[in-house]
Amino acid sequence: MFDGILIEKDSQGLRAERTALNLAQLPPGNVLIDVDYSTLNYKDALAITDAGPVVRSFPMVPGIDLAGTVVSSEHPAWRAGDAVLLNGWGIGELHWGGLAQKARVNGDWLIPQPAGFTQAQAMAIGTAGYTAMLCIMALQKYGVTAQQGEVLVTGASGGVGSFAIALLAQMGYDVVASTGRASEESYLKNLGARRIIDRNELSQPGKALGKERWAGVVDSVGSHTLANACATTHYHGAVAACGLAQGMDLPATVAPFILRGVALLGIDSSRRPQADRVEAWARLDQHLERRLLASVTQATLGLDDVVGAARQLIDGQVRGRLVVDVNR
Repeated sequence: MFDGILIEKDSQGLRAERTALNLAQLPPGNVLIDVDYSTLNYKDALAITDAGPVVRSFPMVPGIDLAGTVVSSEHPAWRAGDAVLLNGWGIGELHWGGLAQKARVNGDWLIPQPAGFTQAQAMAIGTAGYTAMLCIMALQKYGVTAQQGEVLVTGASGGVGSFAIALLAQMGYDVVASTGRASEESYLKNLGARRIIDRNELSQPGKALGKERWAGVVDSVGSHTLANACATTHYHGAVAACGLAQGMDLPATVAPFILRGVALLGIDSSRRPQADRVEAWARLDQHLERRLLASVTQATLGLDDVVGAARQLIDGQVRGRLVVDVNR
C-alpha cells in the first residue's frame, strides 16, 4: 500500500483527498517509480478544486511533475535505481500523476534526473521553470537579443513568470514584470526585474496596435493580456505564449502580425520531444542561480497539505512554487 491524492467524481460531485492505494490500481506502464517529490501547479489546482476541466478520466491522481527512483523497468533505457524526472505527457490529466508515493509510467516520457540539481530542486523548478526556459529558447531562436530592448513577463509572480524573470535577467535582458500584486515588487526585483507594471495596463480590452514597447514577451496569462502584449511588441519582435491564467480566448486582430511582423510562438511543454527537454534542463543548470530557488519556492508541502494549498493557488494567494514531499 502507498498514499496519494485521489480525485474521484460521481453523482455527488468531485472530491480530492489523501487515499491509501495499491499497486494493482496503478495504470499500465513499463516503468514503476518510487516518487520522492512532486509539485502543485496551477493545472493541478484546477483539477483538485474542479475549477477547470483538466481531468479526462476518473479516478485520477493529479500531479504533472515527479522526481523519483526506478523500482523496476521493462523499458530498455531504464533500470532499477535510476533517478528520473517527468514533466507533462498528460500525467495528472490522462494518466495517474506524481502526487502519490508510487507511479507507473511509459519510459519514453522520462529523462535522467539532471545532475546539477537535487530532486527537491528539480521539483522546485518543475514544469514552471522548464516551460519558462522553453519560452526563452523560442525567443532566442527567433532572434530576440538583450540588445533589442525590454522583455515583458506577464503573470510575473507565478511559477513560470518568476523563473522567466530570473533566467532572462541572468542572461542579460532588461525585464519588465507585469503583476497585479504591488506587494510583490521587492520579490520580483530580487529575481532580476528592472521595473514593474500593473497588470491592468494590459488586462483590459485594448487597441489593435499600440506603442511598440517590447522586444519580446513571455506570457502565461492569455486573453486580453496576450492580445495587448502582441499589439505593443516591436517590429519583428516575438511573443512566447504558454498559459491561460486570464482566459483561453484571444481577443486580438491580425494587425500586429501583418503590419509589424510580430511572431506569436505557442509553447507546449507537455509533449515536447526528449531532446528539447534535455536541452532545456541543461540550460536551466547553466543559467539558474541556485540562491533564487529558495525565494521562488513558497513552501514544501506534505500530501495532507495539497488540497488546501490548491484552493489558495486558485484564489491567487500563492507566489512562486509549491514543492510536495509525497512521503510526508
